[in-house]
Amino acid sequence: MSFNPLAEKGIPLEQQYRNWRELNVTPLDPEPPDPYTTTRVIALNAIEAESIAFKHNFFRRCPDQDVRRTLAEVRYLENQQQRVVNWLLPGVASVLETTLGYEQNAVDLTAWVARMEPDPYLKQAYEFGVLEDFDHLYRYANLYEMVERRKAEKIVDGLTEVMPGRPTIQQHRHPIDHVNEPYDRNTASPLSKLHALTIMAAEQQVATYYMNVGPQYMEPIARQLYQEIGLIEQQHVTHYESLVDPGETWWEQLLNHELCEVYLYYSFFTEETDRRVKAIWELHLNEEITHLQIAADLLRRHDGREPEELIGDSLPQPVRFESNKAYLRELMADQMDLTKLGSGYVREAHERFEWMQQQIHGGEKPPSERVIDEHRARFGTEYRLETEGPHPIAGLRASADEVNR
Repeated sequence: MSFNPLAEKGIPLEQQYRNWRELNVTPLDPEPPDPYTTTRVIALNAIEAESIAFKHNFFRRCPDQDVRRTLAEVRYLENQQQRVVNWLLPGVASVLETTLGYEQNAVDLTAWVARMEPDPYLKQAYEFGVLEDFDHLYRYANLYEMVERRKAEKIVDGLTEVMPGRPTIQQHRHPIDHVNEPYDRNTASPLSKLHALTIMAAEQQVATYYMNVGPQYMEPIARQLYQEIGLIEQQHVTHYESLVDPGETWWEQLLNHELCEVYLYYSFFTEETDRRVKAIWELHLNEEITHLQIAADLLRRHDGREPEELIGDSLPQPVRFESNKAYLRELMADQMDLTKLGSGYVREAHERFEWMQQQIHGGEKPPSERVIDEHRARFGTEYRLETEGPHPIAGLRASADEVNR
């Protein structure tokens, strides 16, 4: 059944203000029956953070005081939403346990987007990136067992496998090779625009989180691994944000951001298994419907266009968090040896890639390789969670040399 948020009755802004008791939500059980409840929390926190940051930037460049007041009010209410969402995360979870949730979110959300993306070029961008986040999950899982003596299967619950993706050592490229071609704002489907905003927001959140939590560790290998992977996540932000057409007007961008929030809250409301959390998604959905309709009115007044011209009259198929094991194994078998050259993809290492590798590594093993070596030295093997048979590239180990054999 189609869902048209422009035709729905939302909650008026004056009824969206909450007191401290309402904001102080009870966090999730640290061992929820559905691990994807945690990834839904992480994904929605990311899109709220992106929407708030966008409104700050718009506010700083907008000369219209009435619009600035509207942005300030909506942004305040979305700050309340973000606090409710982010405070659902259990305080007893360690930084590494939250990190594993972030990487599981990145893997399964990006895999879903790649599977659903109608534009071949954009689809390739998501397929390329997901194999790198898949490898990050593997590196952090090994660090988790070393530092906390626990296994990542406690977090991912077998829904996402833990094994090498495209080795992190190979992910350090020249910055210009992460700048992709943007979609065309006039021809791209609303779904493609939603996908780009969603994954951009998710990667920005990860990059910010790793920058903040990495220095909190005392273990040298942990500090170094967060630093290395955090640098890759910054590259990923460039990789995904470059897909968005920079020619979109501020009013277009505002509409797309609000639609993205509506889309994710609607999607996760339809699949949430935790009844208490489901009620929060429903409340925020109805609040965001009003925010979207405000953005639609601003588009009409300032851009002279109807919102349906840009976003259609119904939401796309809802996003689903589900296991993507078979799909990821296909990608590993077909695309593990890809790298970037300009806005395209190649299978052979090129001069600029090799130059950047030398600048970054200088002949030394990076933390992402050493964490596996240390795990093997301590436990006799690396940590993996393979539930569908052996790795699709037979005999794959962690190092880039073995992948490029």
